[in-house]
Amino acid sequence: MSPSSPTTPDVFVTGIGAISCLGGSASEFWTGLKAAAATARPTPVPGLTERVPDVLAYQVADGATGTAGPAGPAGPAGATGPAGAGTRADLGRAAGFALAAAREAVADAGLGPRELAGAAVVIGTAVGESGGRESGDRDGSTGDGSIGDGGGDGGWEPMFSVAASVGGELGTFGTNISVSNACAASGYALSVAVDLIRRGEADTVLLGGAEGISWVPLASFSRLGAADPETCRPFDAERRGTVFGEGAAVLVLQSARAAAGRRTYGRVLGTAWSCDAHHPTAPDPGGEQLVRVARAALDEAARGPGDIGCVIPHGTGTRQNDVIEHQVLHEVLGEHAARTPLFSLKAFIGHTAGAAAAFAAVSAALMARHGEIPANVPLAHPDPECPVLLPQDGPTALERPNVLVNAYAFGGSNFTMVFGGEAR
Repeated sequence: MSPSSPTTPDVFVTGIGAISCLGGSASEFWTGLKAAAATARPTPVPGLTERVPDVLAYQVADGATGTAGPAGPAGPAGATGPAGAGTRADLGRAAGFALAAAREAVADAGLGPRELAGAAVVIGTAVGESGGRESGDRDGSTGDGSIGDGGGDGGWEPMFSVAASVGGELGTFGTNISVSNACAASGYALSVAVDLIRRGEADTVLLGGAEGISWVPLASFSRLGAADPETCRPFDAERRGTVFGEGAAVLVLQSARAAAGRRTYGRVLGTAWSCDAHHPTAPDPGGEQLVRVARAALDEAARGPGDIGCVIPHGTGTRQNDVIEHQVLHEVLGEHAARTPLFSLKAFIGHTAGAAAAFAAVSAALMARHGEIPANVPLAHPDPECPVLLPQDGPTALERPNVLVNAYAFGGSNFTMVFGGEAR
């Protein structure tokens, strides 16, 4: 059943917010995406890169949200997290990012107190506030590489509390859900948010993804041989793995009734998910479930391969992912694949893990609003195994207002969205 059906309510995007290595707002995010030749570079992670030299990260700059700098030592419950004005100092790093992005999105949508009080909150995150659990080691109290308990007073703090923190700080009383299934988390969260609106359970949902740099995931990717020691360079023949990033992206999703009278970025036309369960970390080389999820999202959106104006791929920079995703796109888009431009978002902000799909959704909304696709980060060594179309010589017109977004995760969790830029 497609969104054009009278029995399936439309889901509009009316506000966006973003905190990333490119800056502390969605406008700075867009400016950074348009400056492909001068984009951010990954930097050492204090205390970790000295131990694991190939680990870098795309980190939020000091003061981007009003407080803490990149990957600083966490105090009780992440006390040095980027809380922002008027926010409790004990919020964790991921929650601080999410709250700052949510406040921007709420202001962008022009939500009033009554609408905000009735809103639902759905946030995807892969590691939540696990960085706070490392505090004992970061401040030298253990000194042996072990993980601290994250609470200066010895108390236990939940790791997946980002959505609850955002809802509590903003005073929302609707459904509150945290989603955590690795790097597809905010994609699955987006599907949950859309379902809440289409089932009539909410008129307004704050949907997002958030991550704060955490030592354990970064070190683990290094042990897997999947960390690039230089930069995140999807579809480059010399890529050596991914490089993680941090931050948050939040969108205000609203029903047609709630969005009435507001300027919108467009509509979420279709979402789908699947699981291939092929391997704990490696993608299924056949890509059957990746093809299935993309076609299911297109079907729900009532769009065909020729209607897609841009693809924001998962594109992590790992050798397996990029080649398989290229093959999947050729199967899904058919003859249109070779002339459908891709936007390689992770080359700008790194792999933001559970927040990746939310950042891609914000990017799609901005492309729709401005009618253009920013130039990609210049590709030094295009990989002949995955010859995708990555325009690099200035912005490209978004000729067809539909953007396809992919997000894949460890464990075989797959997500695809079709965003329609029919703004009003």
